[in-house]
Amino acid sequence: MLHRYAFSIPSDVSKAVARVRTNIAYFRIKYAIIVFLILYLHLFWYPTSQMVVMTIASFFRYFLPNVPLVLVGRTVDDRVVLIVWSVVTIIALLLTDATVDVIVTLLIGLAVVLVHAVFRNVAAENWVC
Repeated sequence: MLHRYAFSIPSDVSKAVARVRTNIAYFRIKYAIIVFLILYLHLFWYPTSQMVVMTIASFFRYFLPNVPLVLVGRTVDDRVVLIVWSVVTIIALLLTDATVDVIVTLLIGLAVVLVHAVFRNVAAENWVC
């Protein structure tokens, strides 16, 4: 549920940076989903790039179900898996004919995430209205 104090302007730059770090740690998977959703929506004009994203996403879903990934007897953290698949997706998209559009769209997605991370007050979830 959205509280009225969930969004606020930080009082100074150090609090804004602290809030960004907190929100990125708290919402990291949701932020990745938002960036890739913005990227996917922009790729409607590039069917080849859309197929690349859907293929990589289907491999991600097929090969990595909700069980932890174990390589050489060690469990791989979800963050590492997310970063590797993100890099693979971006490299595959950059090999298509939509390179500039992919970069601009990723920057737009990162700007959306950064604005949310600066203004979202995670401590507001613990408040009772």
